[in-house]
Amino acid sequence: MIQLLNPTHWKDYELIDCGDFEKLERFGNLVLSRPEPQAVWKKVLSPEEWKKRAHITFRGRSATSGDWVRHQKNAPDRWNVNYQNDEISINLRLALTSFKHVGVFPEQAVNWDYISSSIKSFKTPSPKVLNLFAYTGAASLAAKAAGADTTHVDSIRQVVTWAAENQELSNLKDVRWVVEDALKFVKRELKRGKKYNGIILDPPAYGHGPNGEKWKLEDHIQEMMQDVVQLLDPEEHFLILNTYSLGFSSVIVENLIKTSFPQVKNLECGELFLQATSGIKLPLGVFGKFRSNA
Repeated sequence: MIQLLNPTHWKDYELIDCGDFEKLERFGNLVLSRPEPQAVWKKVLSPEEWKKRAHITFRGRSATSGDWVRHQKNAPDRWNVNYQNDEISINLRLALTSFKHVGVFPEQAVNWDYISSSIKSFKTPSPKVLNLFAYTGAASLAAKAAGADTTHVDSIRQVVTWAAENQELSNLKDVRWVVEDALKFVKRELKRGKKYNGIILDPPAYGHGPNGEKWKLEDHIQEMMQDVVQLLDPEEHFLILNTYSLGFSSVIVENLIKTSFPQVKNLECGELFLQATSGIKLPLGVFGKFRSNA
């Protein structure tokens, strides 16, 4: 069954509008205008409304970098937001980067809910959770806040440092931080005979490991999936695979999971999106997820 999932209860985030390859978003009290390649339609709100609302706008210098233009003099470079559901509360530091990112992908909030509810449903005390391609750590902190023994793996040291700052902001501790190529780490854990109750994967379309390892989603995702499912605890487990690639559909993700883990139960596949308050929907990746208990 194909599902459409949208975060609905995050008070510190709002997608205001999107279109003409841009999106207008509120993070806490700060409103940003930045590029969005998926927004190929016209904006719903007028240019005057966008200009009135945006505190900061990202202007690209190239396909991969740019500058932030402030329309409000006291707009900060860094600020914090909170996310909470009925089970967890985490705090995240956001920052204006030269790559247009701010340190969080808001559509992933539905996965944070799935992570926390899965962990809370397990009988295993301190279930072990592995977060691969873990970025600034929101999913890792969701797992830790729900009571998991959490391992966070990313190949970029700076974002792991950022994740550790988010851990401190959230009054959490003892996440295991690993700076390494994700596929290499998984293969080493297999040799060690390790098992995890939860595995989270949010791989990029392209990436590099700390020692120059190359990652290309369509070339490596099958190998990764075949390896990670062997790390799952056979009794109590969950797995989330999320991809943001224009060439990947939810059917591809469904096929990857079913062929890698034929005994899968409670499989859900679909598309993540953000609902703008202007009325338009913004698609932001596809997902597949399952857990041992419904």
